[in-house]
Parts: sequence; C-alpha cells; structure tokens
Amino acid sequence: MRVRPITPELLVAELAERCVATDVPGRLRVAVDGPPAARPDELAAALVDPLRAAGRPALHVRAADFLRPASVRLEHGRTNSDAYYESWIDEPGLRREVLDPAGPDGSGRLLPSLWDPVTDRASRAEYVTLPPGGVVLVSGGLLLGGGLVFDLAVHLVLTPAALARRTDPASAWTLPAFARYADEVAPASFADVVVRADDPRHPALVERD
Repeated sequence: MRVRPITPELLVAELAERCVATDVPGRLRVAVDGPPAARPDELAAALVDPLRAAGRPALHVRAADFLRPASVRLEHGRTNSDAYYESWIDEPGLRREVLDPAGPDGSGRLLPSLWDPVTDRASRAEYVTLPPGGVVLVSGGLLLGGGLVFDLAVHLVLTPAALARRTDPASAWTLPAFARYADEVAPASFADVVVRADDPRHPALVERD
C-alpha cells in the first residue's frame, strides 16, 4: 500500500475518470462516504459537472435528505450516538427512491430528496429521470457495509485525532458512531477508492499493492 498526495482538483478529475471507466448495466451508483468533517457532499457535488462534460448525466443525492422523521431518529434523545449510527438514515427510502431505480433493472426515475429535517416533513421534491449510462452520486456518512448497494464506493477517511479536531463541537457526540463504523465495518478495507482527508486542502489517495 502506498499513499499518494493529490490536489483537490486532480482528485475530482481522477474520480470522474474512474466513474466514466466503470461500465455497469443501467446506471452507475456511486457512494461518496465520509463524516461531515471530510466534506463528502462537496466532493460529490464537484463531480457532477466533469461527469456531464464527459457525456455521463449525473445526479447528486445527499443522504442528509433521506433522514428518518424526528420522532424515529430522536426517540432515544438528540445526542445518542448509537441511534445516529443505526437508525438516522432512511435506508429503505434511499433504496426505494434512488438505488433500486438506478440499478440494472430500474426505471431511472429517481427522487433526489425525500425528507426535510428542518421542517420534519416530506421534501416534496420532483422526480428526476436519469438515463442509462448516467451516474448517481450518493454522499454522506455511514453508507457502506449495510443494506445499501453501490457499484463504486469512495471512502474518505480521517485519523481519529483529525476527525475530532475538525468536527463541529456541537456534533462531537457523533464521534463514537464513526469510531464504531471504522471498527465494525472497516470501510477503508474494502472501498474501491480510499482518500485520506485529514486536511481537505491536501488529500491523498491510498493505493493498494
């Protein structure tokens, strides 16, 4: 294994090339997985235009727009790290509205947002049709190793010290969830692309031998 420093711009370019080169039936389902401190939403959003320029229609979907209602995710309190790990993301909704329709036998009719956590109501987003050959980029944390199926998994990893340092103090209660994820799921051991993101200005690609 070697670690190759890379600029943020070149990282986006190489990831876009990897997406374009990955040929699957239907549409390509890509996870951009990482804690908020790693900025997975920003990376996924940055991939949309290069993919479209390469002739691959692209849609960015945030896991944060597929949270369960507050009555479910906050049942054990607002700062329960186990609940955050196990039940905040509406995985059935994400499968039903995004990943299954984007799959080999899917319709291509995707819902970019299901739930508004601010109003705690359905987002009322319009469905979007992603044609065959398109790419759906799902970004957020704790996406891998469970019930969500992806064709390409990008995992953004930070050392525990960097994660603690870069996490908003108001969200420090989530740190045990990410420690549990690293221990129980170990996404860095199987993700297709692993990016060290201790400093977003100086990422590095982890390349296996």
